[in-house]
Amino acid sequence: MPEVLILGGTGEARALAARLADDGVDVISSLAGRVRNPRLPVGDVRIGGFGGREGLADYLRENGVGTLVDATHPFAARITPNAVDACDDADVPYLRLARPAWEPGPRDRWTRVPDIAAAARAVADRGGRVFLTTGRQDVSAFAGVDNAWFLIRVVDEPDTALPPHHLVLRSRGPYTLANERALIDEHRLDLIVTKNSGGSLTSAKLHVAAERGIEVIVVDRPPEPAGTLSVSTVEEAMERVRGLLG
Repeated sequence: MPEVLILGGTGEARALAARLADDGVDVISSLAGRVRNPRLPVGDVRIGGFGGREGLADYLRENGVGTLVDATHPFAARITPNAVDACDDADVPYLRLARPAWEPGPRDRWTRVPDIAAAARAVADRGGRVFLTTGRQDVSAFAGVDNAWFLIRVVDEPDTALPPHHLVLRSRGPYTLANERALIDEHRLDLIVTKNSGGSLTSAKLHVAAERGIEVIVVDRPPEPAGTLSVSTVEEAMERVRGLLG
């Protein structure tokens, strides 16, 4: 019976699973299955959804889960409220592990927008040569933008509508400053679109944008459920989980 269920898919989730396993804690990691060949964490893994709040609550009860750690991506907006509610239903402690958001520095030219639709409108207003790094599920929002050329960087090939002028680049981070400088120069990119995912794996493009004076359209994170127990590092999560498991 797993003592800890990690809702994963992030580097922090994999690191936490490894740390807990080293401590002798039974861990099972759950991945949504949206990436075809995900990086798998240490320990047992299940892939696919639970069937919403009710299905997750049933899983927690039936499998004797002692603690749920929600270490999903900051933009996985649907699973987090479902997990909070399911833990309430099943009387299982809930912990949110979410990496800190990026913050602009003095040299950054950020335009912050509330969602992907607003990002697409901002690109349509500007045109140019766009580095689109929001993930394959959001590419279709830019399909109607015909006055810009897009370099679309994704892990898996998009299966939705694409903008008329584009090149798809399949790639997986982490990315270095040298790599991002070369890519931006090669394709003469003058606008970057990203979600505020936080972390170091994909932040190099922001540093290059600041160096070059390139504008970055940054999609703000969806709000987290109010009143939840939340930490921002794997070390903090380890301490909290130890306490929750007694």
